[in-house]
Amino acid sequence: MGKLYIEERAINLAHYIIDSKDTVRGAAKKFGVSKSTVHKDVSERLQKISPCLAAEVRSILDENKAERHIRGGMATKLKYSHEHENLNGKVRLTKGTLLFVNLSLHFGTLLPFTIY
Repeated sequence: MGKLYIEERAINLAHYIIDSKDTVRGAAKKFGVSKSTVHKDVSERLQKISPCLAAEVRSILDENKAERHIRGGMATKLKYSHEHENLNGKVRLTKGTLLFVNLSLHFGTLLPFTIY
């Protein structure tokens, strides 16, 4: 089951990444392996099995890498937008949390405060 299974997995991972444009993390979760295994399969092993397929996967992984800072920023924005929407409810304010307080009665604007 050894070498043949690993080669099949590398090819299946490559086809999955090409078809879904998924990230290494997403592919690892889908196939039940680690991110390191996915990297090794599609970078090293696939290069020996099918260089053409490896090039296609590499282009998608490079594109994902170039976009990851944007996805991270969007995730952070989403995380903090939920905190601000729930200020009237129960929100746990921790050290370093930026809090916007509406003092429109006195200043006519939203003022930022940081909890220390």
